[in-house]
Amino acid sequence: RLASSPDEEWPEAEKAEKLARGAALKWASGVFYRPEKLEGLGQYRSRETQRNSSIQSRLKSTVQSYLEGVSAGLEQLRSAAQEVQSVCQDLGAARWALLDSADRFQGFQQMRALMAEHVQLASVVQVLPQLFSVHEVFSHTLQLLRGQHLLEAHAELMMTEHLRDDILSQLHLRGLSSAQATVLSYFGGLQELNDSLAKQLWDIVGSSLRLVREDPVLFVTAVRIIEREEKIDDTLLLEATFLPPGRPKGWRQKFYNVLQEAITGAHFHAACMDAEGPGLARHLAALQKDIVSELRVVKDLMVQCVPAHYNILRVCTATYHQGLASHLQDILREDLDKQALFLLLEWALRVYHSPEMMGHPDLLPEVDISALGPLMSPELLDQTERKYVVKVKASVLEWMQRTLEVEFKEWFREEEPETDHQGFFQSALPVIVMQMLNENIQVASLITDSLQQKVYSMALEELEAFLGRLREALVQCGKEHQKDRTTPKYYVSYLLAMLNNNLTLGSSVTSLHPDTAHREVPASLRAALDRTQKKACQLLLEELLLDLQPLCLQLPSRKWLSGSQLVSSMCEVIDKYAKDFSHVRKPVFTLLLTESELLVTSQYLRALMQKKMVCKSEEERGQLCDRLLQDTTQLRELFSGLGLDRSQQSLEAIFALRELICLKDPALLSLEVLSFISKYPDVSDEHVSTLLDLRGDVSKEVRHMVLEMMAQNPQVLPEGYRPIFSTILIPAPELPFCLRKGKCA
Repeated sequence: RLASSPDEEWPEAEKAEKLARGAALKWASGVFYRPEKLEGLGQYRSRETQRNSSIQSRLKSTVQSYLEGVSAGLEQLRSAAQEVQSVCQDLGAARWALLDSADRFQGFQQMRALMAEHVQLASVVQVLPQLFSVHEVFSHTLQLLRGQHLLEAHAELMMTEHLRDDILSQLHLRGLSSAQATVLSYFGGLQELNDSLAKQLWDIVGSSLRLVREDPVLFVTAVRIIEREEKIDDTLLLEATFLPPGRPKGWRQKFYNVLQEAITGAHFHAACMDAEGPGLARHLAALQKDIVSELRVVKDLMVQCVPAHYNILRVCTATYHQGLASHLQDILREDLDKQALFLLLEWALRVYHSPEMMGHPDLLPEVDISALGPLMSPELLDQTERKYVVKVKASVLEWMQRTLEVEFKEWFREEEPETDHQGFFQSALPVIVMQMLNENIQVASLITDSLQQKVYSMALEELEAFLGRLREALVQCGKEHQKDRTTPKYYVSYLLAMLNNNLTLGSSVTSLHPDTAHREVPASLRAALDRTQKKACQLLLEELLLDLQPLCLQLPSRKWLSGSQLVSSMCEVIDKYAKDFSHVRKPVFTLLLTESELLVTSQYLRALMQKKMVCKSEEERGQLCDRLLQDTTQLRELFSGLGLDRSQQSLEAIFALRELICLKDPALLSLEVLSFISKYPDVSDEHVSTLLDLRGDVSKEVRHMVLEMMAQNPQVLPEGYRPIFSTILIPAPELPFCLRKGKCA
C-alpha cells in the first residue's frame, strides 16, 4: 500500500486547524476592525507568541511523562513474563514429584482410622469414672431430694443428664442409633429422679400462696430450678441438631398450669354448695374475701420471688377472673330462685368491680381487670336476666292471684267498701298491685337498665293479665248475684269501688316506666283497662235494668195513659242509683249517667214497640202524646238535674217519636218519617211499621208509601253516632190460625 499524506491520515487534525484559523480570523476581525487598533498589533503578536511557547512546552512535558510510563510498564510486563515462566517450570516439577509419591500416601489412610479410634477410646476413658459412679450419684441425688435439698439435687441431676445427653449426641452424630437403647437403659434411673423432683416442685408451686408468706425460700428455690431447665430447653432448641429424650421439659408453662389449677381447685370446684339463699351469699362473700386476700399476697410477696417476665400478678388475676366466670356458669346451671339470681347478678356486675373487691385500694393500680372482658358474657347476662324475670313473673303472678282472692272475698262482706277523703269507694287492691310491681322494677334498676326494662315489660304484661282475671272475677260475682240478689249485700258499692280502682291503676301505670320522659300507657294495657271498666259498667247497668224492667213491663197500657206513677217510680230508681254513682270519680260517673240515660231511653222505646196497645181513636192518640211528653220531660229534667247536659241525652228520640204519633194527617207521614230516619239512621222498617201500628189510623196505602220511601232513602250511620233503635228488637208477628175458634167437641 502506498504511503498516504499526513492530511489523509489525520483528518481530525486538519479539521481542528481549520477551526482554529477560523476562530483566530474572527477574533482578529473583531479586535482590529478600526484602524487605530492596528497600533497594538505588535503587542498582540508578542503575547500570542509567548502563549504558544508555553502551550508547546506543556505538551512536550506531558508527552514525555506518558512515554516514560509506557517504558516502565513494558519493563514490568517483561519481568512478569519471566517469573510466570519460572513458576510453570516449578509446578511441572512438583507434579512429577507427586506422581512419583502417590503410592506412599495410601498408607496414611490406615493411620487416620487408627487415630480416630484412639480419640474415641481416649474420650471413653475420660468419662469411665463418671459412668461407673452414675448409680452412686442416683442414690445421693435421691437422698438430697428426700431432704428437700433441691438445688444440690438438681445440680447433680443436670450433671448426669448432661453426661447421658452427650453420649447420646455422639452416637447420633456417628449414626449408631442402635446403641442408644443401651445408654437409655443404663441411665434409666434419671427418669425416676426427674419425676420425683418435678413432684416436689409442683407441690411447692401448688402451695405457693401459703409458702410465700411462711417460707419463701422453698418457693424461690423451685423457681430457680424451673428457670435452669428453661435455659437448657432454649439452648437445645437453638442448636436444633439433637434433642435428648424428655426435652423440652417446658417446666415454666407447667408452673403456670399448676398454679392455675391450685387456685381453681381451692375456690371454684366446690362439690357440694348450697345454691339457695344464705348458702350462696356466704359462698360469694367467702370468694370475695379470699380472692382479695390472695391477690394482696401475690402483689406484695410473690412478685418479689419470681422474675419480672413471669407477670405473675397478671397471670393470677386472669386465673381468678376466668375461674370465677366458669364458676358462675356452673352455678347458673342450677335451678335458682329469684333471690339467688339477683344475688349473682348484683355480685358479678356491681360487687366484683367495686372497691370492696377487684377495685380494692390495696390492689390498684397493678390489678386491672378491664382488659379481661366481662365476668358474664352478654349472652349469659341476657339469659340470666331472662331467668330472673321468669322467676319474678311467677312470684308476681302468685302474689296477684292471692290479692285477687282476698279482694273477691271482701266483695261478699256485710259492710260497704272503704272510702277515701272525697267519699269515693276504693280498696287496697291498686296500692298492693302497684307497690309490688314498682318494687320489683326498682330492685331490677340496681342491676342493669336492660334488666329494669325486662321487668317493666313483664310487669305490664302481668298487669294486663291480672285485669283479665279481675274481669272474670267480676263476672263470677255477677253470676252469684243473679242467683241471689241479696248476695253480695253491697254488690253495687263494690262494683263502683272496682271502677275507682281501675282508674287508679290506669293513672299509676305511668309511674312504673323507668324513663320519666316516655311515660305512656301501652295500647294493649289501655285496652285492658277499658275492657275492665266496660265490664263493671255493664254489670251496674244490668243491675239497674233489673230494677227498671218491672216498671217498663207496665208500658204502654191504658192505665198508664189515664195517669200513673210509673215514670215517677222509674225516676226514684234512677235517682237511687245516681246517688250510688256519686261514689265513683267524675269521668266514670259521667259515663254511668250517660249509659243509664241511654238504657232508660231504649227500655222506654222497647216497651212502646212491644205491640201491646193500639190507639183506637184520635182521643187516645192525644192522650198518648201527652203521656209521652210528660214522661220524657220528667226524665229529661231528672238527668239534667243529675248533671247530664241535654246535648248528651238520647231522650230526644222519644220527643221525635212523639211527633210521628201526634201528626194529624196520616198523608204527611212520609215526610215526617223521612225527617225521623235522617236523625236516627239506625231505625228499621220494622220499627217504623210498629210505630204506625201504634197510631191505629194508618191505611195500607200510606204504610206502603212510607216503607217505599224508606227503601228509596237508605241511611248510613255517621261516625260517632250512638245507636238507639238497633238494640231494640221487634217481636215477631203472630201467624193467623187456619181453623175457626170454637169449643172442643
